[in-house]
Amino acid sequence: MRYQSVRLKTYVRGQGFPVLCLHGHPGSGASMSVFTNHLSNRFQTLAPDLRGYGKSRFNRDFDMYDHLTDLENLLEQHQIQKCLVLGWSLGGILAMELALRFPERVSGLVLIATSARPRGSHPPISLQDNIYTGIAGLLNMVKPGWRWNIETFAKKSLFRYLVGQHTPSTYKYIASNAVPAYLQTSRAATRALFNAIGRGYNKLPDLHQIECPCLVLAGTEDRHITVESSLETANNLKNAEFKRYLNTAHLFPWEIPQEVLSDIDSWLLQHPYIFENKGI
Repeated sequence: MRYQSVRLKTYVRGQGFPVLCLHGHPGSGASMSVFTNHLSNRFQTLAPDLRGYGKSRFNRDFDMYDHLTDLENLLEQHQIQKCLVLGWSLGGILAMELALRFPERVSGLVLIATSARPRGSHPPISLQDNIYTGIAGLLNMVKPGWRWNIETFAKKSLFRYLVGQHTPSTYKYIASNAVPAYLQTSRAATRALFNAIGRGYNKLPDLHQIECPCLVLAGTEDRHITVESSLETANNLKNAEFKRYLNTAHLFPWEIPQEVLSDIDSWLLQHPYIFENKGI
């Protein structure tokens, strides 16, 4: 069953050319602050809670493609005719889908820890993994970035597959952004994503249609969407630059934020035409 678009809770910051920032799963618009805090100094950033995430509540079953209807409605609400789209994980998948569906509206893509044919290498999850993850997460909420907790529990938990560099600053991001987002992610949103992946989601054959410049960034130790999967996507895009970050995993923007933001800035300087004819 199809539903009408959902009005998304959206965090809007700054002024200028619009940059649409799309979070992953689980996630929220607030979890994109590592990007929006920086980019909003020069651009207008829009970071929505996708349907079923954060404060965009929706508990009925829906299809992953319904996110695109919501995002089209969001662009219309803000009278955005053209924008740069930055997407992390699921957000990157949706960014590519937007570029395929509305090529005239997407002037560039920044794709982070994502793939048009997502493949992972995550080992089986044990009972100890879940117990240690719960303890590490709770202690990190109480005392964000506590080194004893990182060494005693986090490195032995599922966080070891999300993070390559277990620094206090990374765990502070997890406490302030990841845990709240996880708690606000609906079962319907989880089903929508897993159903799409279960059907063998693969948009590689369509990527040649994307003409805009793309920046693809990946962590070498990512077990959720492998670096090889991200590289495959970059190789199938017409106009893509690819960079991998050593000893980082799926949450690498929280591990090495300054390096990632610097690379995005450099890429944007090399492609000034992305910001032409913004139409707002």
